[in-house]
Amino acid sequence: MLLTIISLIRPQLMVTSHNIPPVIADCQRDPLTPVAANERIETLDVLRGLALFGILTVNVTAFSWPFEYALWQREFWDSRGDVVVEWVIRFLAEGKFYPLFSFLFGLGTALQMERANCRAAPFAGRFCRRMFALLAFGLIHALLIWDGDVLVSYALCGFLLLPFRSCQPKTILIWAFACLLIPALFLILFWALLAGLALVPEIATAIQNGLDKYYGTYEEQRETIEEIIRVFASGSYSEIFRARLGNVIHMWLGGAFFAPGFLGLFLLGLYAGKRRIFQDIEANAGLIRQVLIWGIVIGLPLNCIYAVSMASGNLSNLHFLWLLSYGLLDIGGPAQSLAYASAVTLMLRRKHWQQWLRVFGTAGKMALSNYLLQSLVCTMIFYSYGLGLFGAVGRVTGLGFAVAIYVAQIGFSIWWLSRFRYGPMEWLWRTLTYGKLQPMRV
Repeated sequence: MLLTIISLIRPQLMVTSHNIPPVIADCQRDPLTPVAANERIETLDVLRGLALFGILTVNVTAFSWPFEYALWQREFWDSRGDVVVEWVIRFLAEGKFYPLFSFLFGLGTALQMERANCRAAPFAGRFCRRMFALLAFGLIHALLIWDGDVLVSYALCGFLLLPFRSCQPKTILIWAFACLLIPALFLILFWALLAGLALVPEIATAIQNGLDKYYGTYEEQRETIEEIIRVFASGSYSEIFRARLGNVIHMWLGGAFFAPGFLGLFLLGLYAGKRRIFQDIEANAGLIRQVLIWGIVIGLPLNCIYAVSMASGNLSNLHFLWLLSYGLLDIGGPAQSLAYASAVTLMLRRKHWQQWLRVFGTAGKMALSNYLLQSLVCTMIFYSYGLGLFGAVGRVTGLGFAVAIYVAQIGFSIWWLSRFRYGPMEWLWRTLTYGKLQPMRV
């Protein structure tokens, strides 16, 4: 979001032949093929790799506790370390790395569009096949492995990028603003309405009765959470499947509300791609620095409020702080996410940082495979058909699991990519997209 605000002020950059990557400048009108290793933009792989780690630090709690626990953790955790780590994760990670992945998804789409236009190759049909394949991956992931899947949302919202293919950057900018701000403003205004009504005693009583009826009483909510913990920690696979299916349906029904946010972030990435910001980082370094500054100025205060509100509210609190906090997160999360992306992009211009950050790029090159692998490993650790640690791991231990899993993924990615061109799921995705087997061996 900040990227688009600042870019309105900055004059449009002239694109000259010397700042166009050779693969684009020299491309021929031949059939489009998958991106070769020397065509990749290293910065994007590093950002994907870092986003993978950030997402895992947040998701490890969703893997090991019920979704309903989110505003109840203080009822189950009494360790000061768990409380502190939970607050830090909410402040620094939650709602920051899915936006980064979404931004990169839109940016990647822009690069694919540019490449297709350069080679006069058809794009829409191939892109639709790509999204249908991603949708299939997401359905399998959500129904059979983990109900926190995001691939279905990415695929469905991805189709919505096609109408913007020929739009001018300014038009994309306006739509991105609308998609990002409208859901956030709705939540904030809804919070203000409910909190204001709750000041009237009679209305407050009616609201409280409605909340108790919908969520159940305190005791009923706690019993529900304990039953969910029992199912995932020691239940059969069929019990887990039924519980997962209920969660998936609930998430899909609510997905319509979150879809504009995904689309808005996709459009920001599409805008950045059309402006060629990451294709020529040196020419855009000043803009990237401004995004870093404004991302910190806007993101840190809003995310601090979010973390504090989530630590002090619950679903039956008439102050509805959780509702306000999610509204603020819808703005602060993307802002802080872009600040992270800007900082890493600028750091990669320095040789000292390159050697430390490039290792994340290895994991980022096979981001889809690693994302799904995280689900497989975590469900085997926490679900009954694995170690059965669901509901038994605090936030500190969970973070330790996340770090260990990610370090192992970096090692696995280095080993795999030394032998193969793509990650296993990336290879399958390309094969389905292009309709023929892709070369696998290096």
